[in-house]
Amino acid sequence: MKNILIALLVLGFSSNIQAQSDSLVTVLSKKEFKEAITKNEVQLVDVRTSAEFGQGAIDGAINIDYFEKDQFKESFEQLNKSKPIYIYCRSGNRSGKAAIILEELGFTKIYDLKGGYLDWTKEE
Repeated sequence: MKNILIALLVLGFSSNIQAQSDSLVTVLSKKEFKEAITKNEVQLVDVRTSAEFGQGAIDGAINIDYFEKDQFKESFEQLNKSKPIYIYCRSGNRSGKAAIILEELGFTKIYDLKGGYLDWTKEE
């Protein structure tokens, strides 16, 4: 009985690790994100509202509002799914949710800015 319980625990743990490693999303620090978007030609998307975007954004970003659900998916369908896509929001919450949708849409290289635009604009 004890062996069965241990086997089930190990199986559950290894399944969880496998699920995490299958993710196509990589969360990057501000430094890593900045290096990537300055050294490479990338698809850079701000998923905040247009009002937030209008108050300031990372240079070169386009705005696709996460809360505009129908338009959100349609807009991403216009982008190249085989090229890396870099996304961010205000704090990292919306972009994390958006990343899941991008996986479902078929994007294969998704990079999310840890801490979002708030961390991006913090003094170092």
